Amino acid sequence: MRIRFLSSTPLDVRRGSGTYVGIAVLARALGELGHEVVIETPRTRLPFYTAERLLFNRGLKPAAGFDCTVGFDMDGYRIARAPGHIAALKGVIADEVRFERGLTRLTMGFQARCERLHVLRAARVIVTSQYCAEQVRTLYGATRAPVIVPELIDLAEWRTALAAGSAQTKAGRFVVLFVGRLYRRKRVDVLLRAAAALRGRIPELDVHIVGNGPCAALLRRLARELRLEGTVTFLGDVSRTQLVAEYRAASVFCLPSVQEGFGIVLLEAMAAAKPIVAARAAAIPEVVPHATLVAPDNAEALAAGIESLYRSPELRAAQARTGSAWVDQFDAPRVARLFCAAING
Repeated sequence: MRIRFLSSTPLDVRRGSGTYVGIAVLARALGELGHEVVIETPRTRLPFYTAERLLFNRGLKPAAGFDCTVGFDMDGYRIARAPGHIAALKGVIADEVRFERGLTRLTMGFQARCERLHVLRAARVIVTSQYCAEQVRTLYGATRAPVIVPELIDLAEWRTALAAGSAQTKAGRFVVLFVGRLYRRKRVDVLLRAAAALRGRIPELDVHIVGNGPCAALLRRLARELRLEGTVTFLGDVSRTQLVAEYRAASVFCLPSVQEGFGIVLLEAMAAAKPIVAARAAAIPEVVPHATLVAPDNAEALAAGIESLYRSPELRAAQARTGSAWVDQFDAPRVARLFCAAING
């Protein structure tokens, strides 16, 4: 097949985050199955992402020579009535926007309205989780059931990188790792408050926060107010090599987010054989049912979950084994075949 991908998500991991990773790995996996994928992205760069995204969509036209067109998230909403057009949602913007404020909430609100049109106009809708499917029906009024195709991870690539990498950590430290864009919905503030509560209970605690985003300055200020110097390290955006080293060094992976359409970082943590503590929210229980799941927006519950893993090496080892096996179902070649079946109807 010759497949056209439409995406205005920045094609780099630092700005495009998990959405970029999912699209890039899927395109590569489809190519390895013998399909040709052409990715169309904005040619004009603007200071504001939403304006750039709207301009990109305004310039889109139906194209001949493709077996199908797949528009990701809101991208392609203006041409979605063309035969064979598929809307593939990595998350549901109308769900995400509920957790934001200010300018971010305003601009995402515009995007959500466009994504709703995309869903209602497309011949078929693909989502990454049952949670997303429910949100599409509830928030966009979709009457046809979306097809669920989960996110994917190139396990061969990840395991090779993990085996070759090096863990740079101080001996005897208990390292809690977070990876993600620093949006309000990720609830990194809850992790910081949990870290403050745990200092006296886990003397060797280190919290590493990988990623950047709109809330970075606020979170750094909160860490100072909580006197977490020496406990919390903000690493910002890191290279792939550094990211692998962080996963290797981690004792536990933590995702306190209250909104996840899927959560590719959970796949990365399982591939690295790390135990996971996360909020019992959104799609997270679908992706990691074996993890230590705690009440969302509750710093003490998160602290208790982290402490339970700290005090039980046996539980950490059991979770690592379960996750290493569970993640196999999300391996890129398998999910790429599911995606092909979905777009062929």
